Parts: sequence; C-alpha cells; structure tokens
Amino acid sequence: MSSRRADAIAEARRLRRPRARRHRLIRSFRLQVMLLVGVLLAAMLLAQGAYLNHRQAEIIGDQMGERALAVALSVATIPELIEAFSHDDPAATIQPIAERIRRETGARYVVVGNTEGLRYSHPLPERLGLPMVGGDNDRALLHGESYVSEATGSLGEAVRGKTPVRDAEGNIVGIVSVGFMLDRVAMDVGRHTSLGWWLVGAMILLGFAGAYALSRHLKQVILGLEPHEIARLAMEKEAILQSIHEGILAVNGEGQITLVNQQARRFLGLPPECEVLGRPIQELVPNSRLLEVLERGEQQFDQQMWLGDHPVVVNRVPVIHADEIEGAVATFRSRREIVELSNALTAASRDVDMLRAQAHEFSNKLYTISGLLQLERIEDALALIHQESERAQAQMSFLMGHVADPVISGTLLGKLTRARELGVSLEIDDQSSLATPLTPDGQEVLMTVIGNLLDNACHAALQGERRRNEGPRVRLFFTDLGEQLLLEVEDNGPGVAAEHLEAIFREGFSTKPGKHRGIGLALVARLSREHGGEVTLEESELGGACFTVVLDRSLCRSPASAEH
Repeated sequence: MSSRRADAIAEARRLRRPRARRHRLIRSFRLQVMLLVGVLLAAMLLAQGAYLNHRQAEIIGDQMGERALAVALSVATIPELIEAFSHDDPAATIQPIAERIRRETGARYVVVGNTEGLRYSHPLPERLGLPMVGGDNDRALLHGESYVSEATGSLGEAVRGKTPVRDAEGNIVGIVSVGFMLDRVAMDVGRHTSLGWWLVGAMILLGFAGAYALSRHLKQVILGLEPHEIARLAMEKEAILQSIHEGILAVNGEGQITLVNQQARRFLGLPPECEVLGRPIQELVPNSRLLEVLERGEQQFDQQMWLGDHPVVVNRVPVIHADEIEGAVATFRSRREIVELSNALTAASRDVDMLRAQAHEFSNKLYTISGLLQLERIEDALALIHQESERAQAQMSFLMGHVADPVISGTLLGKLTRARELGVSLEIDDQSSLATPLTPDGQEVLMTVIGNLLDNACHAALQGERRRNEGPRVRLFFTDLGEQLLLEVEDNGPGVAAEHLEAIFREGFSTKPGKHRGIGLALVARLSREHGGEVTLEESELGGACFTVVLDRSLCRSPASAEH
C-alpha cells in the first residue's frame, strides 16, 4: 500500500509541475508585456500595411487605366488612321499602325473599329471585321466621351481606355479601344506591393524584439517582481506603516508630502478624511526642518520639536538615489512617552539598586555575625544585631513619622542603603516633613527629582577633597508646610565651577566622563518648570553644591482625598 501511494504521489507531482509552469508562464509579467506590445504593434502594422497596399493597388490600377486611355487618345489623333476610314479597305492601313503601337506600349491589344463596332485592327488578324466585344462602346460612339472601363472582351477581362475617332469636320467615324489584361495588372500590383509586405513582416519581427527588450528592462526596473507580488508588497508596506507606533512623514524633492501614516495624523491633529498628499510640508508643519535635509542632504537624529501640543523626538534622513536627493523622511515619537518609559526604568533601576545594596549590606552583616558566633562571641554578635536593628528601626521610625507618602519613604530608605554601600554619609534633616500623601503624578515627579539629586550629590561627595578629613557627606531637607514643596540637597564635594553654572541644567551637558550623561539635572529642571517651580544652585554649607527645588503644592493630595 505504501509503495502504491508513493507512486501515486509522484505521478500527481509530475502532472502538477507542467500545470504550475504553465500557470507561472501565464502570469509572467515579461510575457504579458511582450505579447501585449508585440500583438498591438503587429496588428497596427498589418492594418496599416493592408490599407497602404490596397491603396497602392488602386493607384496602380488607375494608372494602368489612365495609361490605356492615353494610348487610345494618341491613336485616335493619328492623321493616317483618321484618313484610312475613308478608304475602301481601312484595315489595311489601320492594322499595321495599331500593332506597332501595341508592341511599343506593351498593351494587350489596340483595337480600332467603325461606328458599327466592326474591327479594323486586332492582335489576332482572323478577327478583323468581327464586332467588338464588351458592350461598352456606346459612351464613345453615341456621346463622344473618352473613358476607362473594365469589361470582358474576346481576349479576357481587361481594363480598357476608349475614345472616339473624329474626322476633320468633327464627326465620329470610329472608336479606339486600348486594353491591358487584369491578370497582368494584378501581377504588376503584386510585384509592387510584395516589398511592402516584406517590410511589414520585418517591422513586426523588430517590434517583437523591441517588446522583449522592453519587458526585460521593465522587469529589471521593478526588481524582478511580478505585478501581484508588487501589489502584495504595497499592501504589506501600507499595513506596516499604519501599524507602527512612530509617526512617519515623507516628502519629495519639491517638499510636497508623499506619505503620512495614522500616528503622524494623530500628532498633527488631522482627521482621517483630510487629504494631505501633495501639499507642501510647511502648510502642515511650519517649523519642519525637512527642507534643510533636502538642501544639505544631512541626517538629523534625536531632534526635539513640538507638533501642536505634542513634544516629540524627530529623526530626519534624506532619500538619495544615484547621488541625487529625491526626498526626505521624518520619523517622530512622543517625548512624553519616552520620559514616562525613562521614569519607569529609573524607578525599576532604583529598586534593583536598593535591593542589591540591602543584600550586600546584610550579607556583610551576616558574615560578621557568623564569624562572631564561630568565635563564641555571642554577646558581641547580639550587640551587633541590636545595633543594626536599632539603626534600621530609627530610620523607619523617622520616615514613618515625617513622610506620609509610602512611595517616597521607600525611595528614601533605598537611597540611605545605597549611600551606606557607597561609603557616603546621607543625612536627612530632622526638620524635614512631608505631611500629605502625593498624587500619582506627584510620586513620579518627586521620586525622579530626589533620586537624581541624591545620586549626583553622592557622586560629587566621593570626588571631593574634604572627604579625606570628614568623609563624603550629603544632606537632604524637604518640606510641604508652606505654599509649595521645597527640597534641598547639598554635599561636601568640589562644587560646580563658575563657567558651568549656566550650562549645568542643559540636556547633554555633564562634568562626568563617559557617554549618555547630562540627563538627570536637565530632567529635574524640566519637571520643576512643568510643575510650577524652579531649581536653583548655590554653595552648600558643607562646602560643595546645594540644589534647591521648588514645586507646586498641587502634587499633593487634597485633604478630602487624603482622608478618603
């Protein structure tokens, strides 16, 4: 059973491969373009060739008729021929003249007859004296017209030029008929038009070759993709652009908008039905610097700007093709979201640092206690335990009695532990007080401000020369007893140089070595401004720097909500 099944599967695959190849061939973009262009060109050339050859055949036929008529008119004016009509035997004179002219002009026949249609000349002498055949002599004999006609005579179907013969007084005395056989005309037409058909065939072949070259070039231009693949990529690109969280805005070389996704519309405050494609970028974003990117071709990363009421961080890059700037693309994301994420990461990092510091400190204490117990110094071990417990209890008691917000209490406790681990004496002023719990926004702001200021102060205290005598010290004071929240953080470090006073709160500026610096104080300054306060720098009583932060009391809960 398995063998038969394998054979059946192999046979089905063998039969399916040609179908798949035929399906791919039918859907091939190159084949479609080549057939479309080639067939259209062939149809146009065939139609044009047929028309031109038909017209050429008509012209050649008309020319043969005109030639027959011209020969007939020439014969009808020969004096000897006209005079022969008055002789007793006109054929004796007319037959030699007509035959000579027939041979010279290449006509099939030159027939001269009298008014009764009896022949005086004919290529076949035995037919002299017999009536002319065709029935088309009346116009010449009765009405005196000269004309071209097609009729079947004694020698076959021919195109004939006919004209009357007139005597000296103008009377019609006979008729001249000069004929060219239609099969001879057809041969002449075929000979003259065959070259045209050969040219048409050559142009069709050349057209198919050009269609093949064009289809190959187009295939290269579209990177070897088929139309359905391009359509799928376009749909996937649109779905990706609309689903990503960053705003994307693209312009062409003239500064006109060519792409804007839904997130960008949200930042710009544009309704979904608002059509913006093709509009100048300055109409939507007056402070956009995409035009600078178009002019200079320089990339710009992590630039800050405002889009309406949204502070955003923007990246701008030029679109370059063949060393020519063809457009530019800007991507932007909300700075508020970045700040919120940074705050969350800072809080998580702070918690991790606190736990690590506590684990390190208690590990050292446990090793010490273990050593004392191994030395049977039980009373010393108990004293150390009581000392550590009293110190922790004192810190906890102070924080519980002076700080009503548990989040800030946890932050301060972590910073105390971290400072001890670093070897810095962190003192909290006994007059410090935070009697009212904070709002969630107030907790985030105060954690960020306290955390950054204490970290900077500990780092500065470790760098100060005074620590050789008294050790690194940091002092913290905070209160909410007035109309505002007030925080002071001072250290005994080297302080801030005079030339750095104006730049110390600028983002990216730092006196510390290494990358990714200059964020903490800039963040403190921005949060202070956003919450109705400010941050100032002055010399500390400890000899280093003293940072004072004032914040609006709206960060505290109202009494009613606090009681609730």
